[in-house]
Amino acid sequence: QVQLVESGGGLVQVGGSLRLSCAASGRTFGSYSMGWFRRAPGKEREFVASISWSGSITYYADSVKGRFTITRDNAKNTVYLQMNGLKPEDTAVYYCAAVRALYGSLFGSEYDYWGQGTQVTVSS
Repeated sequence: QVQLVESGGGLVQVGGSLRLSCAASGRTFGSYSMGWFRRAPGKEREFVASISWSGSITYYADSVKGRFTITRDNAKNTVYLQMNGLKPEDTAVYYCAAVRALYGSLFGSEYDYWGQGTQVTVSS
């Protein structure tokens, strides 16, 4: 069992930055690949980024590539999402998720555990 708790969301102006954190419980965090997803009001949940269990392989949605960076610290059981150059369309609830696999997935249905989400609002 893995419990995930996101933090770091908030209100930021266009062009600003935020760093989201996702703290995981349990001693097997290093066995899980991690993903970040988001859900904007009235829209479907969408993939944002993923990172392999080792941290060596990352994937990004085209909409965030070059602006967002996913990293992890297995010693701290934490995955991060550094978000720079924020745009109003980045406004959403952001969720982290864990899957017991070598690599992360673009598909939310493949993840085993989810956090409760953290709100990110970008004002213009």
